[in-house]
Amino acid sequence: MFSKFTSILQHAVEALAPSLPLQEDFVYHWKAITHYYIETSDDKAPVTDTNIPSHLEQMLVILVQEENEREFGETGPCMEYLLHHKILETLYTLGKADCPPGMKQQVLVFYTKLLGKIRQPLLPHINVHRPVQKLIRLCGEVLATPTENEEIQFLCIVCAKLKQDPYLVNFFLENKFKSLVSQGGPNAISEDVLKSQDSLSTDTGQSCQAEEPLGASGTEHTDLGDQPSHQMGDLSTSLENLSVTALPEATVVRPNQDYNLVNSLLNLTRSPDGRIAVKACEGLMLLVSLPEPAAAKCLTQSTCLCELLTDRLASLYKALPQSVDPLDIETVEAVNWGLDSYSHKEDASAFPGKRALISFLSWFDYCDQLIKEAQKTAAVALAKAVHERFFIGVMEPQLMQTSEMGILTSTALLHRIVRQVTSDILLQEMVFFILGEQREPETLAEISRHPLRHRLIEHCDHISDEISIMTLRMFEHLLQKPNEHILYNLVLRNLEERNYTEYKPVCPEDKDVVENGLIAGAVDLEEDPLFTDISPDNTLSNQEWLSSSPPATPDHPKTDGKTEVHKIVNSFLCLVPDEAKSSYHVEGTGYDTYLRDAHRQFRDYCAICLRWEWPGSPKALERCNLEAAFFEGHFLKVLFDRMGRILDQPYDVNLQVTSVLSRLSLFPHPHIHEYLLDPYVNLASGCRSLFSVIVRVVGDLMVRIQRIQDFTPKLLLVRKRLLGLEPEGPVIDHITLLEGVIVLEEFCKELAAIAFVKYHAASTP
Repeated sequence: MFSKFTSILQHAVEALAPSLPLQEDFVYHWKAITHYYIETSDDKAPVTDTNIPSHLEQMLVILVQEENEREFGETGPCMEYLLHHKILETLYTLGKADCPPGMKQQVLVFYTKLLGKIRQPLLPHINVHRPVQKLIRLCGEVLATPTENEEIQFLCIVCAKLKQDPYLVNFFLENKFKSLVSQGGPNAISEDVLKSQDSLSTDTGQSCQAEEPLGASGTEHTDLGDQPSHQMGDLSTSLENLSVTALPEATVVRPNQDYNLVNSLLNLTRSPDGRIAVKACEGLMLLVSLPEPAAAKCLTQSTCLCELLTDRLASLYKALPQSVDPLDIETVEAVNWGLDSYSHKEDASAFPGKRALISFLSWFDYCDQLIKEAQKTAAVALAKAVHERFFIGVMEPQLMQTSEMGILTSTALLHRIVRQVTSDILLQEMVFFILGEQREPETLAEISRHPLRHRLIEHCDHISDEISIMTLRMFEHLLQKPNEHILYNLVLRNLEERNYTEYKPVCPEDKDVVENGLIAGAVDLEEDPLFTDISPDNTLSNQEWLSSSPPATPDHPKTDGKTEVHKIVNSFLCLVPDEAKSSYHVEGTGYDTYLRDAHRQFRDYCAICLRWEWPGSPKALERCNLEAAFFEGHFLKVLFDRMGRILDQPYDVNLQVTSVLSRLSLFPHPHIHEYLLDPYVNLASGCRSLFSVIVRVVGDLMVRIQRIQDFTPKLLLVRKRLLGLEPEGPVIDHITLLEGVIVLEEFCKELAAIAFVKYHAASTP
């Protein structure tokens, strides 16, 4: 009570007294603080019961006022006094001792406001960045302390200053070789640190000295400037009585640099207060984005940032239930690492494990964004750590297990993070984890060379339809990611030599099948308005990749683009016999319905693949090794095998298989187009293509149709039920076959639309 009365009285006197010059006023407030430590005998009273907070606040007001009255960059006498008399060093010592109680909080606030309100650059000054560095070490030492909020505010303002002037980060990399010579002895400072300090002093224009060695009691002495010698001695004794001891940081030899700013932020990310943890994550995000190579190296090699990211990912992943519904994993709302707030009571769509799932996905999103924003060297190191410590160490055993429920859950989680990842560098590591780094052509004997890749592709043809669908969906989304290695590893490396082809002239028998470029019984598209935008004069350039098929011979000359499109489109549209077609009985299910989607998707794929510099035309046959044995690769082998069983598989499986194949067909690579969309390619002996697989399915269908009574009416009824045009009724015989026929017809129309869109794109200048 008495101290509060004194404070009020002092403010009243100051208000009535004539105003002093700023420097005198500043020195007055600072001496008032130092006098407290000389005169007081009660160091247990909280700092809020003293005048110290108001004096510190007045010092800040004076410094801001002084700067506003001067030109930018000009240092006034008050700031000179603060720098020359090492006021920040003294405040650091008082804050470290937390005497009187609460002083640490006041010091943190003073530092934060000083750095935030003063516009001129302060950190380059040795008497600023050195005490700032020391104060940084005090932050995050103990979690859930009363000063946690002030600590994070202080650390964030330092991060913001470094973001404004990235070169300043070099002041916070301690290139020290610390070792404890003897108990209570002085620290040995390596020549490196002296050299680095000398180099820094040239930047600041001040002479750097080695840090003052600690005395026997471990007290750090501070300079209070022009104070009388007896007061200096009294204050020195007072500070020694605070029993400030050095942290046990010198007990080990550290040949690397210390990055205490990162270490303190890492400690605060573990705070039980979510707001503090998020602010610490934001501070780390700022630091990793700094372009300084030395800081990036120190960040990844001398701090535990990599371990923090990966260990928390691992612990959150392991906290998930052993079994989670894949639909819940897929449909849980989009997560954002900074907004990881979830209330189970308020959630109508809650499910067991939702809180844990959101926490895992939120932290994965943070890792993804951190790597995306990070300086290149730091980003690569962080992504490799996630690869080695989380993908391989934690996820791979789950994906390789034999429990069907475990496989389904782990594959659904992999699918979710494949969809979620946005960082190119993290995506690259994820792709290497899933597919491996191999780029040479596959052989049947070595398809298990990368065990996880082999297992995941095998799961596309798993006995469990749920596992097959989930794995196929994962690959479908993987193919949509902007990474060239994905398609090359899965497909392109096996098509590089075009050894699936056997170049030969068209046989005379082919004339009976193809008459004037049209298949017998084909729908005449001459009057189709969809084709009116292709002029007969608009021929395809020989340099365009689509012009390679069919091969030009005297019996089969190249014609205009319209004829080329007619032949390709009709080849797919006429694959399914008329008695097995049902779409023309239902309005709005024609081939043209696929054109708009095919155009949009092809445009998107072209935008993704543009930077990969794919060739415009197929590799010349004379440069190809046609004698090498052809293997379509494990991925296409499984897809073709499943496509060959389309009449005997569940409807949902067929939809997913054809969806993946249509995605592959959309890629604008000449070899993919030739192999998947060219009905006229001359296949080498023993080779199969997508078209030849469908031809075999159609042949099997023609035989099986004869054994089913009322095939066409049943087929039409099934289609209407699938479209919701007919209510569910009695079970129809051969339902799997009938649904397979419908998927086959739709898939052929989709392939025809893709072929048309790709030809049209190639013929358009």
